[in-house]
Amino acid sequence: MTLLFEGAEWDFSKLDATYRACEAIACGELGLTPYPSQVEVITSEQMLDAYSSVGLPLMYRHWSFGKRFARDELLYRAGMQNLAYEIVINSNPCIAYLMEENTMTMQALVIAHACFGHNHFFRSNHLFRQWTDADGILDYLAFARRFVAECEERHGLAAVERVLDAAHALQGQGVHRYLRRKWRLADEEKRAFERQKYAEETYNPLWSTVPASDRPAPFAHAVSEAKAALSLPEENLLYLCEKHSPGLRGWERELVRIVRVVAQYFYPQIQTKLANEGCATAVHYAIMTRLHDRGQIDDGAFLEFLASHSAVTRQPTLADANFQGWNPYALGFAIMRDIERICTEPDEEDERWFPAFAGNGDPWGTLREAWAEYRDESLVRQFLGPKVMRAFRMVNLTDRVNDPALVVTEIHDDSGYRRIRSLLADQYDPSRAGPLIEATDVDLTGDRSLKLSFVSRHKQRLHDASARQTLAHLQVLWGYKVTLQEIDSETDRVLGELRAET
Repeated sequence: MTLLFEGAEWDFSKLDATYRACEAIACGELGLTPYPSQVEVITSEQMLDAYSSVGLPLMYRHWSFGKRFARDELLYRAGMQNLAYEIVINSNPCIAYLMEENTMTMQALVIAHACFGHNHFFRSNHLFRQWTDADGILDYLAFARRFVAECEERHGLAAVERVLDAAHALQGQGVHRYLRRKWRLADEEKRAFERQKYAEETYNPLWSTVPASDRPAPFAHAVSEAKAALSLPEENLLYLCEKHSPGLRGWERELVRIVRVVAQYFYPQIQTKLANEGCATAVHYAIMTRLHDRGQIDDGAFLEFLASHSAVTRQPTLADANFQGWNPYALGFAIMRDIERICTEPDEEDERWFPAFAGNGDPWGTLREAWAEYRDESLVRQFLGPKVMRAFRMVNLTDRVNDPALVVTEIHDDSGYRRIRSLLADQYDPSRAGPLIEATDVDLTGDRSLKLSFVSRHKQRLHDASARQTLAHLQVLWGYKVTLQEIDSETDRVLGELRAET
C-alpha cells in the first residue's frame, strides 16, 4: 500500500485519508462500533478555552471558567504545563478536537485514540449507555448557555452568579448514584419552557396581599406526609434543593438543574478513567501498528509514535518525584495487553486465574466485552493478573499509627496477589471517592432548617473549614439554616456538629 503521509506537515486531505484507513482497521478488523466522528483542528488558545469549560464545546458563562483559562494560559506560556494532544466529547456525533501544532504522526495517533478508542468506549460501555444521552447533550448545552444568558439579562449578573457559585460548590454531592429513571436531554428544554410558561401564566400579585392564616400548626400526620414527599434521606443535595428548597425561585431552580445535569453527565467518566484510557491506548497501539505493518506509515512515523506512546504509558516508581499513584494509561494498557496474551498464549498460571477466557482465541471479543460491561473497580477485580502485578512491582504498604516505618503486609505470592488486587479495586470504588453526605431531616413546622449527616468510617473526619464553606453554599440554595452531624459508623455516636460559616 502507499504511504498515507510523509514528514511532519499535515493537511485536511491527509487527515481524511488517515481517518478512513484507521476506520477500516478499527471497524473492519477490531470490531469496534463507534459513533460517527466530527474532527475539528483547533489552536492552542482554543484548547485552553476548552480546558476552562471542562472540555465541553458549548458552555454557559461563569467567572470560574475565565479564572481557569488565565491560570492554564500563564502556565502554558511559561513552559510549566503542556496541553493535551486532543479532547474528545461523548456526543453523537462524537467530537474530537486536534491541536494544530501536532505533527501528522500525532494527528494519526489522536484519530486512532480518540475517534475510535474513546468513541467506541462511550458508545458501548454500560455506564455511559445508562447515564448519558449522547444524542441530546449538545442541544441541552446550547439551551443551558442561552438560558443562563437570559437570566443574566433579566435578573442581573450577581444574582445568577450567586446561584451558580453555590451549585458548582455542591457538584460532588449533586449526582444520583443509582439510576432512578432514564431521561432524554432533548426533552429537558421543552420541560423548562413549560415550567416557566406555567409560572408566568399563574402568577397573580393579589396573592401577596392575602393575610397570613391564623390556623394552628399542621397535624402530625400532615407533617409526616410532607416529609415523605421529600424522600429523605437524600444524598443528591442539588436535586433536593431544586425540587424542595423553600428559598429558590423558578429560574433559580432551573439553574441548579442545569449544574446538576452537567455533573451527572460526568458521573460515568469518573468511574471509568482506567478502563476508558486503557481501551483508547490499546486501540491506538493496535491501529498504528497495523498501519505500519501494511506499509501505510513509514519507519520514521512509527518510531515517533512509539516515543509518544512510551512517554504516555510510563509508570513512575515509588521513589520517583513524579509518582502520583498508578498512571491510568500505563496500568490500563498493561491490563488490556495481558488480556490479549491470555486469550492467545496462556500458561498454567493464567488458566488458573482466568479460566473463563484463557486460550479462547478471541482477544478482541474479550476486550470488547470488558469495555462494555465493566467500570474501573470491577475491571481490576476481574482482569488484573499476577504478571501485571509483578511487572508493576505491586505490594501493599501499611502505615500504622505511632510506627515511623511502613510495613509490607502483602507480597508476591498467591494470597498476596489476590489481596493486592482486592485492595487496589477498592481504591477505584466510587463510594470511596468522596464523603457520603445525606439530608436526613427538615424542620417543616419551625425554622425550616435542613439537617445533614455524614457517617464516619475508619475514623475519617471531614475537613472542618471546607465543610463549613460547603454548608454555607448549601444554605444559599436552601434559604434557611443548615447543620451537619458527623456520626461514627461503629457506635452511632455523634462526633461533632458543624454549621455554615457566616
